[in-house]
Amino acid sequence: MQSNPSELNRRSFFKTSLGVAASLGVLAAEEQACGQEKSGLAPDRFFSTAPMDKVRMAFVGVGGMGSAHVRNFLRIPGVEIKAVCDIVPEKVERIQKWCTDAGRSKPTGYARGNYDFIRLCESEDLDLVFTATPWEWHVPVCVAAMKNGKHAATEVPAAVTLDECWQLVETAEKLQKHCVMMENCCYDYEEMMIFNMVRKGVLGEILHGEAGYLHDLRQLKMTPEGEGLWRTAHSIKRNGNLYPTHGLGPIAQCMDINRGDQFDYLVSMSTVSRGLKLYASEHFGADDPRARQNYRQGDVNVSLIRTHNGRVITLYHDCDTPRPYSRINIVQGTRGIAQKWPERIHIEGKSPQHEWEPLHNYAAEYEHPLWRKLRAESAGAGHGGMDFIEDFRLIECLRQGLPTDQNVYDAAAWSAVSELSERSVAKKSRPVDFPDFTRGRWKTLPPLGIVGA
Repeated sequence: MQSNPSELNRRSFFKTSLGVAASLGVLAAEEQACGQEKSGLAPDRFFSTAPMDKVRMAFVGVGGMGSAHVRNFLRIPGVEIKAVCDIVPEKVERIQKWCTDAGRSKPTGYARGNYDFIRLCESEDLDLVFTATPWEWHVPVCVAAMKNGKHAATEVPAAVTLDECWQLVETAEKLQKHCVMMENCCYDYEEMMIFNMVRKGVLGEILHGEAGYLHDLRQLKMTPEGEGLWRTAHSIKRNGNLYPTHGLGPIAQCMDINRGDQFDYLVSMSTVSRGLKLYASEHFGADDPRARQNYRQGDVNVSLIRTHNGRVITLYHDCDTPRPYSRINIVQGTRGIAQKWPERIHIEGKSPQHEWEPLHNYAAEYEHPLWRKLRAESAGAGHGGMDFIEDFRLIECLRQGLPTDQNVYDAAAWSAVSELSERSVAKKSRPVDFPDFTRGRWKTLPPLGIVGA
């Protein structure tokens, strides 16, 4: 759900962003009740529902990513798009036309302002509500959906604060509704291939992982439209790993987080902030408001996570320096190490001693069955096809009555890195504990398997 650029001038750009960011601060509250452990046990099994022949769904927020998901769902059997919501009426009308052009019924449109998603959730007979809004709206939309009897799916991160993470967990548990964070990188070709190798024991016992979100977003953050209208506010007011899930999700799945292991504690530190002011000054002039603005977010954040079982994850965040895109994706075990950026692998007893091999040397044997099954269907979809596979798999789980690959505990644990890293940075890298969103059930919940194997 993006603001209409015509309603905002350059002066109101930062004013609006700062107003939103003011509600997101976590440091003022220090470490009070919002992040503390909750009592009681989580359910002893993952949520699942009765199989459904058709998934009736609605979209809230149909900007860039929301529109991309709509295109995917129009190609997936067993999906009926019944409603669409955005604060920009033209975006709603565009999606309605896409549906009718595809021979589908025209979905009901909702465009009466920021909170019209509540009317949608209250009025429509749906199975699933999918949100691709700015971050601060993810939890309100998901909670509204679940409280009105719908399952929820959200773009990443699922939540910004620990309190929001608990809201998702407790609402999903109470109402027995799915709340899925749509982390598309868990469905990337190479990352799924490495996950398959981990499951088959190729790398031995997994000890360490490296991950990150290394993506030059300076131009986007300096543009007063689209994500630039709201994402920049986070860089102004916050300092930590603000976008952890792309890199972290695939590593967490390899390490059975929430399914035999859990995140235990984190330490985090950030460099000084230079990149955004320098970029703004060089591109717009030293007197431009964007160049005079002070940005709290350090250019590079490095966080270390230790798990209960003694594994360690090195997690990076860098969106404000000139660099090529990378999620790193290193998985290291007692018998070998695999990496996506660059693609390479070393397996003890198979690879030449002390030498890397191309990762794709092992593709024929360890390609994930989902990719083998859906390669043709996913061709041309977003982010190399992984967006389609992610969307397909969500619908498949709902239609077959299966637990989803990613559940509300994953959404909470992976998203919690944001506030925890902010706390650690603010306290000179003091360790901070992760909440146990499963309240001990991680010890017995079953590991994620290889779908289609």
